Amino acid sequence: MQRPRFPAQMPEARNRTSPAKPISNGKPTAARVGSRAASTMPGAGPQSLGLDSPALRQRMLHRLTAQGVSDPHVQAAMADVQRHLFVDTALVNQAYEDTSLPIGFGQTISKPNVVARMLELLRQGAAGRLGRVLEIGTGCGYQAAVLSHLATEVYSIERIRGLHDRARENLRSLRLPNVHLLFGDGMLGFAKGAPYAAIIAAAGGESVPQAWVEQLAMGGRIVAPMSAGGAKQALVVIDKTPQGVQHSVLEPVQFVPLKSGLA
Repeated sequence: MQRPRFPAQMPEARNRTSPAKPISNGKPTAARVGSRAASTMPGAGPQSLGLDSPALRQRMLHRLTAQGVSDPHVQAAMADVQRHLFVDTALVNQAYEDTSLPIGFGQTISKPNVVARMLELLRQGAAGRLGRVLEIGTGCGYQAAVLSHLATEVYSIERIRGLHDRARENLRSLRLPNVHLLFGDGMLGFAKGAPYAAIIAAAGGESVPQAWVEQLAMGGRIVAPMSAGGAKQALVVIDKTPQGVQHSVLEPVQFVPLKSGLA
């Protein structure tokens, strides 16, 4: 199948000359965040606080390793991406602590340990890069930046316009040509980019939407938080095999709720 070109224009927006408005039917619009390859830029961020120091990321990496993160590809990606670039100025001193932080709009950036754990599960011991990955819930763009080091292509969809715009701004200076940001309803996935080698969600619902399973390639994997009864959530791994769809329920987690529609 032919991969969609970026930036994509949905039928409702082809004749527009002004910036796209939120689409009421939930179909996503997309934007490419870069045009050339580059790793995270050492000169970016609040240098006066020393937060661009690799030593801070190495300290975070040592903590992640002690917590059980062993995939060398995930370790390298976590060490390379500057988390403080995705955190509000008032909270930058906590950027490399193992804590979730508010990013506005009632959303949070996940703990580094949770990000690394889910990415390690997503890779399921793969020797090299994953293929095309769909991320549900771009948030501030941090996990998409980490995923860019682990996948050949990253499609990241966000339903909140303000966060979509913020992620695009956060990622702009990194110029990651394999990351495509989409504004749309993540519960619908993004069929034009399917099939996906992996799908990862940063919000938890009652169940995994059927659209995600349909858009997952055979042999692919979904890692997502899902309801475990009441207000509890658990990390769920779904593998699509020739024998059928297999579910594994893992440890308790706490994520923002998975919602449909645009905001």
